[in-house]
Amino acid sequence: MKKIFSLFYKNLFLTSRLFTGLGCCVVLFLFAFFFPWLGIIPELVFYSLVLLAFIDIFMLYGTAKGVFAKRHAPERLSNSDDNELGIYIENWYPFNINAGIIDEIPFQFQKRDVLFKTDLKPRQRKLINYTLRPTKRGEYEFGLVRVFVRSPLGLISRRYNFKQAETLPVYPSFLQMRKYELMAISNNLSEIGVKKIRRLGHSLEFEQVKNYVQGDDYRTINWKATARHGSLMTNTYTDEKSQQVYCIIEKSRAMKMPFDGLSLLDYAINASLVLSNVALLKEDKAGIITVSEKIGAVVPADRRHTQINKILEVLYKEKTRYLETNMELLYSTVRSVIKQRSLVVFFTNYESMSALQRQLPFLKRIAKFHLLLVVFFENTELNKLSEKPAEDVEGIYIKTIAEKFAYDKKLIVKELAKYNIQSILSTPQNLTVNTINRYLEIKAKQKI
Repeated sequence: MKKIFSLFYKNLFLTSRLFTGLGCCVVLFLFAFFFPWLGIIPELVFYSLVLLAFIDIFMLYGTAKGVFAKRHAPERLSNSDDNELGIYIENWYPFNINAGIIDEIPFQFQKRDVLFKTDLKPRQRKLINYTLRPTKRGEYEFGLVRVFVRSPLGLISRRYNFKQAETLPVYPSFLQMRKYELMAISNNLSEIGVKKIRRLGHSLEFEQVKNYVQGDDYRTINWKATARHGSLMTNTYTDEKSQQVYCIIEKSRAMKMPFDGLSLLDYAINASLVLSNVALLKEDKAGIITVSEKIGAVVPADRRHTQINKILEVLYKEKTRYLETNMELLYSTVRSVIKQRSLVVFFTNYESMSALQRQLPFLKRIAKFHLLLVVFFENTELNKLSEKPAEDVEGIYIKTIAEKFAYDKKLIVKELAKYNIQSILSTPQNLTVNTINRYLEIKAKQKI
């Protein structure tokens, strides 16, 4: 028994770091009270720790403000992206400290482990960076920044509260939009999966006559200009501009289905934002229409420099509605708002042929006046079930049903093609790239 107590005393200062200073003192006092036969050793240890605790209190509380901390956050957050935030901290104590920092992040993230630990020398400054990935649009409320400080003694911890309550809006994925924007400007869209489309002829928009250089198409030689100048001259053409591109986003219950934390509606909104921005960079006009049982937002197609901000603000407020889409109302809105032949990209979701048949008569009418592109989603969970080997009768039943639903999706693509309606069947994570690919293909083939 004496050996056990002697080992306890030898490691007393190591075990005391697991408790606060006062708590450790209480434990030692009780230990000395119940075991007086051990002599004066517990009393000496107890009074030594009490003295160290008071020294630690004086060190931490002797300065009115020992540390300063502040959250660095952007003005708005980007939905479905990793947004970088930071906490700036500065040590005003004349000694080294150990700091534990808690940032009270919004409840939507459901995270309780946003704790950062760091050591700071006197007058040292640090910026601690971390990321948050929101999965819903709306307002996110941040709370206090709390800092727990320990001196080199480590017996007492002092808490600092820095009032920095703020509300940050979460917008559709503008970070993704900027990434594609830089790629489009530098003509490097193929680096992120966007295909290069071979042109099938000349655009109708004439640009200029220039001297022939090796590699120019012989079919573009302007013989009249050649005769006048005495040297080969060729015509150059540019892409047709000011074509209208409308994104129609369905907000019915079919778009509430989640994937990787995001609803299908949010995937459609993010893809629409990127497509609109790329269209504006290509000098086309971009517009937005949202619909459920009634028409939501309508942004007429335009190519002004403020158009993308207007679209961003409109998409930020859109929410899922749980009623059936009024296709008749959508058709009348398209006829009244879109006056010239345009590319109409309709973001929706079909899980069965019967869902398509309810909307098909109105889609056929829209396709008579515009180039209609219907975009809907693959059910990735059903794909996993259909690929998983069946181990029993129940597994065979589930696998058969999953394959049936996956086959219906392919039939929907064929059914739309019968009526000259283009379609994209895409997984949610590839939606943006597939949509931009099709837009560039349509531009290259001059189908609008």
